[in-house]
Amino acid sequence: MSSELLRAIEELPASRVLVVGDLILDRYVGGDVARISPEAPIQVLRHERDHEAPGGMAAVARNLARLGAEVTVVGLVGEDDAGATLQAALAADGIETAGIVAEHARPTTVKTRFVATSQHGQQQILRVDRETVAPPSTKARKALLAAFREALKTCDMAVFSDYAKGVLATGVCEAMIESARAADVPVLIDPKGTDYERYNGATAITPNRAEAGAATGRVIRSAGDAAAAARELIESYDLDTVFVTLDRDGILVQRRGEEAQAIRTDPREVFDVTGAGDNVLATLAFSLAGGMSAFHAAVLANVAGGIAVEQFGVVTVGWDQIATRLATGSGGDAKLLDPASLERLLSGARRAGRKIVFTNGCFDVIHVGHVDLLRRSRDLGDLLVVGLNSDASVRRLKGESRPINALRARAAVLGGLASVDYVVSFEEDTPAQIIERVKPDVLVKGEDWKDKGVVGREFVESYGGRVELVKLLDGYSTTKTLEKLDED
Repeated sequence: MSSELLRAIEELPASRVLVVGDLILDRYVGGDVARISPEAPIQVLRHERDHEAPGGMAAVARNLARLGAEVTVVGLVGEDDAGATLQAALAADGIETAGIVAEHARPTTVKTRFVATSQHGQQQILRVDRETVAPPSTKARKALLAAFREALKTCDMAVFSDYAKGVLATGVCEAMIESARAADVPVLIDPKGTDYERYNGATAITPNRAEAGAATGRVIRSAGDAAAAARELIESYDLDTVFVTLDRDGILVQRRGEEAQAIRTDPREVFDVTGAGDNVLATLAFSLAGGMSAFHAAVLANVAGGIAVEQFGVVTVGWDQIATRLATGSGGDAKLLDPASLERLLSGARRAGRKIVFTNGCFDVIHVGHVDLLRRSRDLGDLLVVGLNSDASVRRLKGESRPINALRARAAVLGGLASVDYVVSFEEDTPAQIIERVKPDVLVKGEDWKDKGVVGREFVESYGGRVELVKLLDGYSTTKTLEKLDED
């Protein structure tokens, strides 16, 4: 099925999608935690950085734009700095924001997450929400409906992203669905709460396990339970399709009058579920708007959601990433590609405007210095390709006792790192040939290469790329690691 879906992705048209719902600004306050406060039994976060990103419905819109859709948004913000920040960020992504209504007495919803960084990664330690969940005022309601009906004239699909902050309140939601049906525009809804009457007549909804159970009074433990709940929702609310997202168990697709289809997800160690549902919703919407079947759209959405949970924070997932996962699977060594396959995938990434970073090495006994180098390399662009010396190449460079670990084992460890997108091996003593095939925007080496001459520098700089020498962590090297093992 993978080859069929890869062809289908290439043939998907650039659809026009209208996204409606609750706009949220996500703020991240980051730092490290090294002690407990003497004032109370709480952690002390030493502030180091701040970051803001569009969240809620805005994250769905950005995902759709990343997938190639022409996106218009209709939503509600306050007359404040957060609202202005949201609108500017969406406009910068090429998203039409004329349908955003500003309400004077209402603050823009802001979720502030405090994130601690340690040697074990990143972890949220607190979230603070500033919000108003009341329905919009009469004036704002009229403006929202007017903006929605105007946007309907040019869209192929309407997506409702309900975060229960008030935009899709009773009365507004029903009126929008009625207008969409009159215009023959399908409506896909990510629901919230248990009042599904306001979703009556939508084309499809995407409740998760808990939401579908609460809406039907069922306990959903299996695919059969999910199918029964989905059939009840279809009959009760005049729906065509229900996609029940089942977290670790994938997605259940139930169409009216048809057998349910269960899509399993690959097992993975979850890193961060923030925003994964937005990726699922956006991928479903784009695929369905392009004429794809509900089942195939759900397969792609399942892949997109899986990619999202492997990364920290709210992220967008592109077709190049989805295609890679379809082609290679999700295991660590699945990221090890032959040069020809890698070139095809990078070609799609370039068309999507993604910045490609390349670094290389033997990576025989991976230590924290390697992990830090790769993380810093990934931060310089949108995806990281790691060139990996073949076993024969390592022997020529390091001696007959090396490598300690064979190529596929080294590739599997590299592929298990979230910072690494692709791994490609090379037989030569230098990465010159593979660099010419990858043609990176950024070539990275450790700062210890400053006086050695970076292989590939002239080639990369010839087309406007750049070379970055990254500071290395003191005290870490493969040689020192092996010496310690010998001492033991």
